[in-house]
Amino acid sequence: MSDRARARRTVVVLPLVCGLLLAGSACGGDKKEKSTGEASPTSSIEKQKFAKTRFVANAGLAAGAAYQWIVKPYRNGAFKKGADGRTGALVKAGLAGAFTYNRLKAATRNAQGDPTLAKALAPVNAGIDSLKGLGSKLRKGEATDSDVNSVDSVIGKVKDAGKSAGAPVTDKVPSTSELQKG
Repeated sequence: MSDRARARRTVVVLPLVCGLLLAGSACGGDKKEKSTGEASPTSSIEKQKFAKTRFVANAGLAAGAAYQWIVKPYRNGAFKKGADGRTGALVKAGLAGAFTYNRLKAATRNAQGDPTLAKALAPVNAGIDSLKGLGSKLRKGEATDSDVNSVDSVIGKVKDAGKSAGAPVTDKVPSTSELQKG
């Protein structure tokens, strides 16, 4: 068989095979799945269990980052003009501020999977939203006492909400690389 004949056959056969594969996979979606009565990982009970676990993990990371790289350095004077390592502390605090906001928003989404936790966290949502610009304020060195105190206050309220809903939050300090990833 000549090269030209092989090329023609390939040009004809390849689209036919692809068409059959696509048609076969498109038609296979009408199968009904039988319910076995067993709890699947997506059942409402499992969603609630995992919701609390994810809430605790995200809120713990937010609390750890806020304390380690925002509250503690601010209280130790690391953000004041002329302080040794001020620039590094401000950069880390900026990353921690963005990370904290991100993890608190994730914790809020996780709390929606558990009615008790969602109710307990509802009053704190406005406080979490107020932290949105915190990362850039810290990076620029424009954060004030009230900004840092509001972070500490919001973290405390999130911890209290978790505790009242049966999901106690403990601080988990993320690594610097975790902060950079967001």
